[in-house]
Amino acid sequence: MLRKKALRKIFITTMSLFIIMTIYFIPLTEDVMETNLEFEYITDLANSSIYLLDKNKLLVKTKILLDNKKMEDNIKTVITNLTISNDNIFPDQLRGIIPKGTKLNNIKIENDTVTLDFSKEFLNIDPDLSLKLIESIVFSITEIDGLNKLNITVDGNCLEYYPNTKKKISFPLTREIGINKEYSYTSFNDLTKVIVYYQEVIDDDTYYVPVTKYLNNDKDKIDIIVEELTTSYIYEDNLSSILNENVKLINKEISDDLLILDFNNALFDSNSEIKEEVLYTLSYSVFDNYDVNTVSFRVEGKEVKNVKRSSLT
Repeated sequence: MLRKKALRKIFITTMSLFIIMTIYFIPLTEDVMETNLEFEYITDLANSSIYLLDKNKLLVKTKILLDNKKMEDNIKTVITNLTISNDNIFPDQLRGIIPKGTKLNNIKIENDTVTLDFSKEFLNIDPDLSLKLIESIVFSITEIDGLNKLNITVDGNCLEYYPNTKKKISFPLTREIGINKEYSYTSFNDLTKVIVYYQEVIDDDTYYVPVTKYLNNDKDKIDIIVEELTTSYIYEDNLSSILNENVKLINKEISDDLLILDFNNALFDSNSEIKEEVLYTLSYSVFDNYDVNTVSFRVEGKEVKNVKRSSLT
């Protein structure tokens, strides 16, 4: 991801130089046209995520480019990238999960709900990947602004079960179905569901993997998130967290759409900074569990970083 961000910075710098040189060589006339160059548009091109399958059968958050104005076209782009094909533009360890040859027959959007109709090839999925298939589509589609619910049909017929399983499926689907589920509860008392993001390194790039944990814990979700990220135990060998085990959440406060998190000094690295990976794992986890748009990170009461939901790339 750091490599991608560096490439993006190079692209923006190159575009800036091109624009400056163009303006320099254009002769000045009495009629001057005012321009408002929105460089944010360039940086926001890669403005969505999809969830691809890794070699350990975990769904990994991966950035894609959505540059279409019509929502239907952006949905098509998402589904195309989730469909197995011979033209894999992602690292070899990541791939789509929708069966090869599947066609998207129709898209119907009503308010915040979208109905996707697939061809019969959609059903050609291994039973052990059936839940992952639905999770991948739901979490990828609901990354698009304005879409929160999803219905799926196959050649016009509504699904009654997850493909090739006996597990009933209820529509509309939302992110409440969870992703990469881990069950750690022993009773239904004080049962909590929380999504925690971990790191996975693929081809020297850092990716982020959401894990929906079902556990017996009556603490606030942010306390559980910090606790899970600072523990030495992670249920998958390929996942990791670089959150220092000495990190403590001193205080938290929600004000409107802002979540304020105050940590002890252990949140800093040796350079007295917060590592990018720490910000990503904490911020992604917060935004998937809280209806807020900004996270304010503080250390011993002093504000050090604000992260907006819209700024995560």
